[in-house]
Formats: sequence, C-alpha cells, structure tokens
Amino acid sequence: MELKIVIFAIKDVEILAVTKTPYGFMPDGKEVFSFNIKNSIISVDILTLGATLDKLLVKDINGVYRDVVLGFDDLSSRLQFSDYHGVTVGRYCNRIKDGRFKLNSKEYTLPKNENGITCLHGNDEYSNAIWECESYDDKSITFTYFSPDMTNGFPANLNNRVIYSITDDGNFIIDFLCIPDAETVINLTNHAYFNLNGIASGTVLNHDFIMNAAYFTPIDQNSIPTGKIASVKGTPFSFIEGKKLGEDIDGDDIQIKNGSGYDHNFCINDYDGTLRTAAVIKGDKSCIKLTIKTTLPGFQLYSGNFLSGAIGKSNYPLDKRTGFCFETQFYPNSPNNPCFPSSVFTPENPYKSTTVFSFSTN
Repeated sequence: MELKIVIFAIKDVEILAVTKTPYGFMPDGKEVFSFNIKNSIISVDILTLGATLDKLLVKDINGVYRDVVLGFDDLSSRLQFSDYHGVTVGRYCNRIKDGRFKLNSKEYTLPKNENGITCLHGNDEYSNAIWECESYDDKSITFTYFSPDMTNGFPANLNNRVIYSITDDGNFIIDFLCIPDAETVINLTNHAYFNLNGIASGTVLNHDFIMNAAYFTPIDQNSIPTGKIASVKGTPFSFIEGKKLGEDIDGDDIQIKNGSGYDHNFCINDYDGTLRTAAVIKGDKSCIKLTIKTTLPGFQLYSGNFLSGAIGKSNYPLDKRTGFCFETQFYPNSPNNPCFPSSVFTPENPYKSTTVFSFSTN
C-alpha cells in the first residue's frame, strides 16, 4: 500500500515526485518506511531502518534501468540475512583494534562484536537504528539519529544527519553531518554492495577499476591495519592504470590472503578535505560507469569475499563476489594510529563529509 505521494515539479514533461511507502514492522513493533526520489535518469529508495540505500536504478548503455545495489525484497529477509547491505554504519565504521582506544589519556572500551577481537562498525548501532525522516522533497531526503553519550562505549552525545540527494545529470550524493557535545571519534559511511551490471548479473570480477590511490594500509590476519602506509606499486593493490577487479584477486600476495581478496583501505591521492576523485568503475555488461568523489581521506574496497548465497532481490543468491563495497571513510583503527588522518571531532569542529556517486554510459 502506498501511503503518500507528493508531486513537486514537472520538468521536461516528466513528473518528479517523492513517495513514502510502508516497508514492514520490526520485531519490537516499530514501523519501517521506504522513501523514493527519482528523476528521468536515476531512482533511489532509502529505508528508515539504518538509513539504508535499498535500491538504486540507473540507465545502461541501451537506456534500460538496472538496479545496481544488492539487497532484499522484504524486511524479513533483510533482518535475517543482511551483511550490512546498503546501511549507514557508525559511530565508527570499519574496525577498531581490540575494541578500545585512548582519547585525552582516557581509555574507552567498546564491544568486540567481530570474532571477539575487534569492534566492527560501531557494534551495528547505526545500521540497526530506526532513523527519523526530518524532511524531504523531489531531490533529497534528510534523516536524523541521536546517539547518547557512552552508547557502545563511545563518549559524547552525538546528533547525526544524513542527506541523500540526486541531480538531473545522474549524481547520487550522500552528505553526513555529526555534531557531538564533547570531543569524540567519528567515522560514518554507507555500506552498499554495487554490481554495475545489475542484480542477478553474476560476479563483479570483470568490472574495470581505476583508483586514485598510490598507497594503501596493509592489514594483519584480523583485518586490522598494521599502522604502515604502503605503496601499491608492483602489488595487486595498484589500480592506478586500471584493470579488472578480478585480475589479481586470488594471487599469493600475503595481503590478498589476509583479506581473502580485497578488504583494504586505500589512501586517496593528495587528500586535503575537498572533493576529490577516488575511483572510476565500469560494468562490463551494462557499460554503466560510476565515478566516485569524496571529501574523505580513504575508502575501503571490499570485493564481497564472504557473501555466502543468501537469497536477495528477485530470488537471486548473493554469492561470493557478486557485489563490491566502496566505503569512503577515515582509515580503520585511526584512533589507535596517530600517523593516520585524525578522526577526532568536537562541537566546534563537527564531522562533515560528502561522497558523490556519478553515473553515466559515456
């Protein structure tokens, strides 16, 4: 049942609208809604659960719309099988070693929700939360979430806002704003799994990748950065000149083995806090090209190594490497590595980030 349709504008004879639709009920009875914004080029569905990117439809080389993010057709499947598909993750996305960090000489202890070893994605706080829809129009949706002081061990009350927006030329934009009432660490991202050929299109190993990253952060066997910043030159991690994602993904390199493929942070060249190109990726079947720009210093390339066949959209199994994640971020475990870009923020210096996903077929 469609709950609400609001029509805002007519452009080029096409009606632009935003819709709000019931999506289901959580086990505790809270209702989840889906919001859709679209224009003649792009259509985006966002859930209030986890401020989740649920669907993203763009045109392929033949003008046919393809949904380029993996996910599920209903709430029950999402709750049972989701591996962070499309969710907002925080307070600290990615990993913090041993579930602890120091800030101003005080140590904070966090849940070790990954194999009893690391704190992963802030112990799933943001991805499991029901976000409030603050406002919406024909081009954007704004969600908010309040995280109380010491939730999962993180200090400071934190007001979070995420704005999803689209443009008439095929851009999908994510803006985060997080304002703490005291000094704390913050690191948010969206955890969408992309397949630029569309759902039910096989693996992403033949996607072409060009990445603007001459360095990456090596990891140990627990996927925690060692603290080093290493050159990609002469390694499977060099995508500067461009290559297929699968070209070196099963090699003997120890870093590849540690991640069971790619599950590493890359350092964006010449990071200065402004919007910079991180990567250009192209689907081999659809010819959909995705250009990603961000104000953040790094991104996690995850090649879907642990997807294990859960049934996703259109009853298609989400098998190994049928999607890739491109998580713009501060580096993993930054609170414990002073040589990494700082992820410490204050009321006077709140967390802000912008990531732009641009789609085309040229």
